[in-house]
Amino acid sequence: MNAAKVLIVDDSATDLSNLKQIVGKASHQVFTATSGAEAIQKAEAEHPSIIFLDIVMDGIDGYKACREISRNPSTKDIPIVFISSKNQKADAMWALKQGGKALISKPYSENQILDQIAALT
Repeated sequence: MNAAKVLIVDDSATDLSNLKQIVGKASHQVFTATSGAEAIQKAEAEHPSIIFLDIVMDGIDGYKACREISRNPSTKDIPIVFISSKNQKADAMWALKQGGKALISKPYSENQILDQIAALT
C-alpha cells in the first residue's frame, strides 16, 4: 500500500486527534483543518489523495465545503468521505448528492477509515 496524502477536517479536537492517529499509524501523510473554509484552502494547496470531512461545523459546513472542492477544476477529482454523527439514510444520500463518495457515522472504527483510503486512493 502506498502512502496517501490525507486531509482530515473536523472542528472537534478529539475527533481530529483520533483520526490523525489512525491515519498516521498506517503511515499516511496527514494534513488537518478545523473548518470548511480551511478545508477548501488546504485541498487546493496540498492536493490530498483523499479528504475526510465532518459535516456539522460553524461557518462553511462540510456539505458546502464539499461542493466548493468538487466544483473547483484543480480539486474536483479528490475523493471526499464524510464523517459525521448524522447517520440517517437521508444523510448518506445527501452526502453523495453533494459530491461525497461515502458517509461514515461516528463512532467509526479504524478499519472503516483505512478501508476508505484503500478503496479510494
